[in-house]
Amino acid sequence: MLWGISPGRTAECRCRQGVVTSLDMDRPDPKASSLLSRLRQQSDAVRAAETPQRSTEDILQDMDQRLWRLYRFLDEVLAHLAVIKPVVAHAFRIDQLVSLSGLQFEQGFVSYRRRHLAGQELIDYVEAFYRLTSSQRIKLRVPPTAVGNLENRLRNAGTPFRYEAELDERKVIKAGVFTITPAVTASVRFDPDYRSQEIGVRLTNVDRFESVNLEFRPEQFVEAAFEDLIRMMLGESNAFLRRAPLAGVGAARKAPSIDEPVVYRVEKTLRQR
Repeated sequence: MLWGISPGRTAECRCRQGVVTSLDMDRPDPKASSLLSRLRQQSDAVRAAETPQRSTEDILQDMDQRLWRLYRFLDEVLAHLAVIKPVVAHAFRIDQLVSLSGLQFEQGFVSYRRRHLAGQELIDYVEAFYRLTSSQRIKLRVPPTAVGNLENRLRNAGTPFRYEAELDERKVIKAGVFTITPAVTASVRFDPDYRSQEIGVRLTNVDRFESVNLEFRPEQFVEAAFEDLIRMMLGESNAFLRRAPLAGVGAARKAPSIDEPVVYRVEKTLRQR
C-alpha cells in the first residue's frame, strides 16, 4: 500500500489526484500579477515621457545637415526644371485687373551662406530663386486711379511692362495703357534659428503675388517635405503648407545655450543657370 492513497483507489484516480495537487501549486498569485502589471504600466509611462538629452553640438549639427541636404536637393531639382521647362498651374492675379497664367519655368538657382556659431561653421540661410515666363503679351487699359497700384504690383513681382498715358482732347489722362510681358520672379528662403530650434520659411510669389511665412521644426525637414515644396511651386499640390505647425501650439522645446557672438565666414552662391 502506498502512503496517502486508499487501498480501493485505482491508478487512474491516483493520477488525477496528483494532477490536482500540481495545479494548486502552480496557480499564480493574483495580487502579484496585478502589482507587476502596474509596474509595467508605470515603467512604460516614464520611458515615453523621457526625452533623450542631446548636446548643443549635436542639435546644431543636425539642423545644419538637414539644411545642407535641402540645398543639394534644390540644386538638382532646379537644374532639371530648367531643362524640362514645365508649365506651372498657378494664376497670378492683381486685384481684378489682370491674371498671369500658363507661365513656364524658365530658370532658377539656389544659394546659401555659412556663419560661425558655437565653435562650428553652420548654414545661415538657404535661398532659391526662379523665374516663370510666357511669350504672350497682355495689353491692359485701366482708369487713372488704378495706375499707381498696378504699376507698383508689377514692379514688385519683377514683371516687365511698358506704360503709356492715354490723353483726352484737353491733355488730361483718361486711362493708363499697360503692355505686360508675363513673367514672375519667385523665391523661397529658409532661415534657421539655432537657439529656438526652428526653421523659418518665406515663400514669395510662389502661388500668388504675396509672401507667406511658415515655421517648421527641424525634424520635419525631410525629403518628402522638399518634394511637397516642388509640387507647390509647380501648382500640383499645397501639401507643403499643411506641414507647417501652428504658431504657439505644442510643448516648448528647450533652446540650446549659445552665448558666442555670431561671425559670418563664408558665402557660396550657385551660378545662375
